[in-house]
Amino acid sequence: MALTKLERRIRIKKRIRKNVSGTSQKPRLSIFRSNRQMYAQMIDDVSGKTLVSASSLKNEAAQKVNKIEQAKMVGLEIAEKALSAGIEACVFDRNGFLYHGRVQALAESAREKGLKF
Repeated sequence: MALTKLERRIRIKKRIRKNVSGTSQKPRLSIFRSNRQMYAQMIDDVSGKTLVSASSLKNEAAQKVNKIEQAKMVGLEIAEKALSAGIEACVFDRNGFLYHGRVQALAESAREKGLKF
């Protein structure tokens, strides 16, 4: 039986999460993309807490540009917040999404701002 897109993504997500885990020194940068918005958060899996988060939903300027630009803005915002919170390195969790398009744009803009992963 063929898998739906969601079932396929969840299967990939489980496979990734077996190996990717975040700590307080090196949290997990988890992303989620919906059809309209982009979300990112830094998670400490040891304590189960979100350290820093950013999304295109709260950003007024992100609503006026295309989705790739929107993802770049979220990447810059999450990197700024992480660096101001003293987080310089993280592990990237693409959450089952392919590393392409918006996911890639977010990751590259976060790296440009100075976040290491």
